[in-house]
Amino acid sequence: MAAALDDLPMPTMKIRAMQAADVPAVALIERESYRFPWSEGIFRDCVRVGYCCRVVEFDHLLVGYGVLSAGAGEAHLLNICIREAYRTRGIGRRLLDQLFADARAAGARELFLEVRPSNTAAIRLYQTLGFTSVGLRRGYYQAEGGREDAIVMRLPLS
Repeated sequence: MAAALDDLPMPTMKIRAMQAADVPAVALIERESYRFPWSEGIFRDCVRVGYCCRVVEFDHLLVGYGVLSAGAGEAHLLNICIREAYRTRGIGRRLLDQLFADARAAGARELFLEVRPSNTAAIRLYQTLGFTSVGLRRGYYQAEGGREDAIVMRLPLS
């Protein structure tokens, strides 16, 4: 007799430090998600130099990652992405909560990030978490047919 769906165990979500062995899977998610992705080399360098690099797994399947640098009382969210099939399930928010905790542990009092104005879903998420827009970087991102600006957002961590 087959088990009812309600009887099946829920996959276990785990957020852990990114390892060098994770870089190919991370880079694959990056390439699937962005037209102008970071290279494997950039992710390898982030791990090598000691940035706070996290991955999200569901039963050993890597579904997301985040990269944060911290120093001099502030932190910068450099990259965050959740595999498309796993978006809008609160995973990004949980990963951000972990990265916020990591930033605080590193002594950061505020966190900054850049986001494309066209990424309205991310902007809405950041606003619900308390980020506010503090500036604009002209031509920051590579884009089809040219460059796209970046909105600079700030979150107090105190």
